[in-house]
Amino acid sequence: MSTPSLTAPRITLVDQVFARRLPMDAVLVASGAALTALAAQVAVPLWPVPITGQTLAVLLVGSSLGAVRGGLSMVLYALLGLVGLPVFSDAASGAHVLLGPTGGYIVGFIPAAALTGWLAQRRWDRRFWRALASFAAGSLVTFAIGLPWLAIALGLDLEQTLEGGLYPFILGGVVKAVIAAGLLPLAWRAVERADARRGS
Repeated sequence: MSTPSLTAPRITLVDQVFARRLPMDAVLVASGAALTALAAQVAVPLWPVPITGQTLAVLLVGSSLGAVRGGLSMVLYALLGLVGLPVFSDAASGAHVLLGPTGGYIVGFIPAAALTGWLAQRRWDRRFWRALASFAAGSLVTFAIGLPWLAIALGLDLEQTLEGGLYPFILGGVVKAVIAAGLLPLAWRAVERADARRGS
């Protein structure tokens, strides 16, 4: 008999370490939200959108947890900030942040984590180049939602939107995608070696 779980049948990194059970899924979802909240406090202040560690956390959480748990983790993160916990960048919180100029990026974290998780469930996180493509796709999803939101909130034209909400973050986004693409395959190898040692 299968144990109730939020996971899909495809294996993610955490499924190699933890048994698939609903209580563990809840812990992992909460942990992903907590990691994102901590990473959000690592920020380089720029106008109108700061460069933060959030997106790196989103990529890692989505890839490690899979589509459903990764997406739910980002939903929880957004809700925690909405109700007043200081989880957004610069320990900010509240509806004014989520509905403000940067809110689209936070909302974009949800499908970004779900997409990277979906790809990870298809083994895209186990080799560097495929992992890099996965994380680039997740970053693009975040921008695809964040940029129009930013433009509407501030009344910016296309060039102003790109100058304020995209161009300053391309290098940082590439660096974060490369870091994540390096970490996940290494983590897989470490887990597989540990499994092999236990099995021998």
